[in-house]
Amino acid sequence: MRRREFLGVLGSAAAAWPLGARAQGSTTTARIGWLTAQKADSLTPFLEALRAGFVELGYVEGRNLTIVFRYGDDDINRLPELATQLVQIPVDVIMAQGAAVSVVNRLNLPVPVVFASSGDPVSAGFAQSLARPGRNLTGVTFMAAELNGKRLELMRDFIPDLRHVAIVANPEHPGEHLERDYSETTGRRLGMDVDYYPTRSTGELAAAFAKMAANRPQAISLFADGFAIQNRESIINFGLSLKVPVISGWPVFAESGAICTYGPRLTESYRRMASYVDRILKGEKPSDLPIEQPTQFQLVINLRTAKTLGITVPPSLLARADGVIE
Repeated sequence: MRRREFLGVLGSAAAAWPLGARAQGSTTTARIGWLTAQKADSLTPFLEALRAGFVELGYVEGRNLTIVFRYGDDDINRLPELATQLVQIPVDVIMAQGAAVSVVNRLNLPVPVVFASSGDPVSAGFAQSLARPGRNLTGVTFMAAELNGKRLELMRDFIPDLRHVAIVANPEHPGEHLERDYSETTGRRLGMDVDYYPTRSTGELAAAFAKMAANRPQAISLFADGFAIQNRESIINFGLSLKVPVISGWPVFAESGAICTYGPRLTESYRRMASYVDRILKGEKPSDLPIEQPTQFQLVINLRTAKTLGITVPPSLLARADGVIE
């Protein structure tokens, strides 16, 4: 779609979009748009949690709630057109997930946006501050940068003589510098040498593999983001080939062979998105709604990987684990 045509669509949609948001309990069905660059099946458990959040607030699909889904199927270039479709319907609120957040931020849509983002919204330019976004966007972030330090502490429990850790991270992920700072500060406190490998492309990832093979770390801390998700199997398998455990933040990494993950309970963050939509439908402005950071966390341990690497998992860790993969 040409830029002039796109702006014309947004302008007409802005005029059509109701000035007063639809409140829960009215006879009018709330129409909510869902926008993501991912495929539908990759988000199934999170959408189940989101729907549960709506039900808790009294919204029932087919009765007083309609959710219109738009998936990019791993093609981010489709998102502007998909966002335009949602605006044209029109929907009352758009829920944007992952890479779609930066796209809707650039488009400056006339519809309020509730987002779920893995990055730091302030560093990404989505918000003036977490407490007061000041934009037409608000929502939840999965990032709790301090957890990267805690993961190094956890890895010390797996490997008591841990002295050398490699960080694999995408420097373009908003807030990555905060995660790196926490990791390096914790590493110094624990007496660890921390090597940093910026990986924003498969070429840089291959170069990082070569350097780690030549200077083998005892463990790899993988910062969670979209690039890490897409390349998790190659990163984890590389670690296994060196007999080096990988630790990260989201359960999908443990499910793919990382020895451990510790991070936000993602289903809870998606469930919380419903409350933001509810408040906006009742008339509150996104600019006034504080962005929520994770408040619930989960520890997942992959015992199968530990056995493969010859690492004994302390019973105290197993007792704390929310999930164990055997």
